[in-house]
Amino acid sequence: MTQHPDFTLVCGGGGVWGVAWMTGLANGLASAGVDLRDAATFIGTSAGSVVSTQLARGLDLERLFARQTNPAQQPREPVPDASNMSRLMELIRGRWHDERQRRTAMCKAALEASTIGAAERRVNIKERLGLQDEAWPSRPLYITAIDAETMELTVFDGGSGVSVIDAVAASCAVPGVWPPASINGRRYIDGGVSGTSDNALLAAGARRVLILSPAGNSDGSAFGGASRLAEEVARLEESGATVVAITPDEQSLNARVFGVLDPASRKPAAVAGKAQARAEVAALAHLWARSGEDDPR
Repeated sequence: MTQHPDFTLVCGGGGVWGVAWMTGLANGLASAGVDLRDAATFIGTSAGSVVSTQLARGLDLERLFARQTNPAQQPREPVPDASNMSRLMELIRGRWHDERQRRTAMCKAALEASTIGAAERRVNIKERLGLQDEAWPSRPLYITAIDAETMELTVFDGGSGVSVIDAVAASCAVPGVWPPASINGRRYIDGGVSGTSDNALLAAGARRVLILSPAGNSDGSAFGGASRLAEEVARLEESGATVVAITPDEQSLNARVFGVLDPASRKPAAVAGKAQARAEVAALAHLWARSGEDDPR
């Protein structure tokens, strides 16, 4: 793999379906000569924390694709409790006076819900990642989560003194559906509760940014918060970055019929993502230019 020193990859939230879609997309892009594992910096939120960790660690893309599409290789994915899912949907559709009220409701639901145990969830996350160890990659990787007490965004990296498994478990702790992750005496929940499914502004300062956004500009993409993808892209471009954002096409969105947290969505989402990659290569040509060539800006 060849590192692109000025290239940052942002992977957003989108549940089990989003993991599969981004995995298929990465596999398809690599077949066309765009290997996302070559990024210099990785940023991941929720589902994106899984995919960005796998790419930053340089895992084999064909194997990752098979783990989404081949039932014999798929990691165990528990189906969320139906009553917890109903409560989550109520929260997502809720009308909030302000951002603080929304986050308060999300954190309260996360802390009070009856879910599987945190230890069991950690095992699920470790299996989902498919890593042989718990080490952080050598390249910068930033994983987002929300402190359930302060409601503030926390960003974990290799210098945080936290296992990458625990960081991903925190980022994927969907409020009210999966248990908060306990790290150094504090509890953390899904990074998408920040109000954006992508947290793309963490890429500020990068020259080239690719955002894989399963939620895109859909309503309620960030647990009831307004989608901010367009706003984040505009702000990055204003800072001088060249930005490309990829959102799911119609075929990929159709795989959501199973529900974004339902394991049944994995194969159709991964296959659709791989097929969509063919249509995205041209848009990435200027972004993927090797460092040292003429700056496309």
